[in-house]
Amino acid sequence: MTSTDKNRRLGRGLSALLGEVETEDYAAPDGGDAPASTPRSRDGVRTLPIELIRPNPDQPRKTITEAELEALSESIAEKGVVQPILVRPVKGEGEAYEIVAGERRWRAAQKARLHDIPALVRELTDKETLEIGIVENVQRSDLNPVEEAHAYRQLIDRFGHTQDDVARAVSKSRSHVANMVRLLALPEAVLTSLASGEISTGHARAIASAPDPEALVRVIVEKGLSVREAERLARDAQAGKASDGKAGKASKPGDKDADTRALESDVTARLGLSVDIRHGNKGGEIRVQYKTLEQLDDVCRRLSGNRTA
Repeated sequence: MTSTDKNRRLGRGLSALLGEVETEDYAAPDGGDAPASTPRSRDGVRTLPIELIRPNPDQPRKTITEAELEALSESIAEKGVVQPILVRPVKGEGEAYEIVAGERRWRAAQKARLHDIPALVRELTDKETLEIGIVENVQRSDLNPVEEAHAYRQLIDRFGHTQDDVARAVSKSRSHVANMVRLLALPEAVLTSLASGEISTGHARAIASAPDPEALVRVIVEKGLSVREAERLARDAQAGKASDGKAGKASKPGDKDADTRALESDVTARLGLSVDIRHGNKGGEIRVQYKTLEQLDDVCRRLSGNRTA
């Protein structure tokens, strides 16, 4: 498959699929007519009973607040479901469908006591389902920063897309994608604070290279520090580590040239783990920081070229 083909498929979000309904109707999987119990309109959008639809367990968005659902259900009760959800047939289970995009609308429709919902039905593979769900959620800004970072990681690791592919598909810059993926190397406690909104992505990036990001997050939250203040806090922490002799001969961020820092960023984004490149006149070394044996196993698989082991 060419890079162009991959990019075209990766960018095939819900808006692109909805555009198809002007020129094609939905055909039942066996090539026959759609079941009479699930009527379809001339534009290919069908009306499905809500009880026949189930959520996708691999949905990239893990957090949907009750306040969001309440506001959306009120709108749906007044105006109906304006945009159809996207579903796929569940193989081997008769007339059942799995949500590809639109779980929030489906949940809100239930709260509004609707019995059916407009849906666009497409035959999609597991891979296509996950890709579309990720791209659509990112384009709609429906994901928190940690969910967004994990979404990019999945597109890169599971499906072999490059950061450039992902950036084009979600209409972001490559540096944005790289910076978001890099955040996943932070400790779990820091990621929890980021996902909950206690700190911003700017705060998280500021403390990413600090010796103890978890301790800095506590200070940031307690004192309500700005991103600029967090950057100063991280610099002070890094300087303190170097001055107490524990850092050995490690280079401080300011000692590294732009090429070395850029290479660190690329490798960190690729591995999803913190990478420290130390280069001198007589050579150097690359240090990869991991926190669990699973992360170490993943690095070993990548280095051996075996992603499925």
